[in-house]
Amino acid sequence: MSIEVGNKVSGKVTGITNFGAFIDLGGGKTGLVHISEISDTFVKEIKDVLKVGDEVTVKVMSIADDGKIGLSIRKAVDKPAGEVTRPQRESRPYQKSTTPRPEGSFSKGRKDFSAHQDKGLKNDFDSLMSSFLKDSEDRLTSIKRNTEGKRGGRGGRRG
Repeated sequence: MSIEVGNKVSGKVTGITNFGAFIDLGGGKTGLVHISEISDTFVKEIKDVLKVGDEVTVKVMSIADDGKIGLSIRKAVDKPAGEVTRPQRESRPYQKSTTPRPEGSFSKGRKDFSAHQDKGLKNDFDSLMSSFLKDSEDRLTSIKRNTEGKRGGRGGRRG
């Protein structure tokens, strides 16, 4: 079978590095399987999965202009229809932090707008924008006040 992108071919592992394995495809052609393309599961050490001399089936992923051939073992394996190629992460429900935050921290965010709405302020863009600008200026003033003496080069402050 010819070596073209998308074809599955068999080959022999000729070398193993920390980033992948070199596969002899026959006819004087050699390709590289990157460590991320060896298995659907996490591979820490390639030597735990492959050994020099192993016969493997690979899928040709790319052929560069300079002759480098990119291969994949995990995409060469036929999976049953509907099966996910990589394991999905378990989704965790959002949990709000129970740690109290100091006053003036950036965690307030949206609460400021809802507080202004509760006060009966006009709920239009101009009032929301002016309240945002006021809060932003207050926060910047607070940050400047807290970091003013923390700048400088050698020696720090002398008193």
